[in-house]
Amino acid sequence: MALTLGPKIKKYIATDQDYVLRLLKQNIIDNQPNPSKSSSKKLSSKKKASQTATEQRASNIEAFELDWEHDSVSSLPALLGQNDLNNDDQGVDVVIACDCIYNEALIEPLNNTCAQICRLRSLQQHKPTLCLVAQQLRAPDVFESWLKSFHRLFHVWQVPDKMLTAELRENSGFIVHVGLVR
Repeated sequence: MALTLGPKIKKYIATDQDYVLRLLKQNIIDNQPNPSKSSSKKLSSKKKASQTATEQRASNIEAFELDWEHDSVSSLPALLGQNDLNNDDQGVDVVIACDCIYNEALIEPLNNTCAQICRLRSLQQHKPTLCLVAQQLRAPDVFESWLKSFHRLFHVWQVPDKMLTAELRENSGFIVHVGLVR
């Protein structure tokens, strides 16, 4: 996700638990466009400029530790742009959670963390932070518990099939929701 969206946006922050953080960072490094590979090829100046821009934008991806059960979002103000009160880019535009709902014990910590991140911006600005959750449907009871919890904290919409790729549409085993914090 980071490498797909990173080059298209100003900054991408990936988070995970401490025990997988090193692997996450290594995956980002290993899969970024490699300038040494492209330098040996003859590219038109237009392609070179585009590739250089992509490589520069890919460097805007950062990975940090965030454990929903133990970490407080308030302890990460620099991470979320909160260190400069005059900064128009405080908070984040979108929180993306992909395939994070598989254990009932993690539902409340995940939803609370997402809501905390979304509230950081809503307290300072009138630009809301969206919470986008893409989920593989594994256990219907766990998914229903997540959805009830998510509804308590967010105004929720299911993303319609016509807005999704074929891989994420109805009967694919996946479902996508968008939430605005209440």
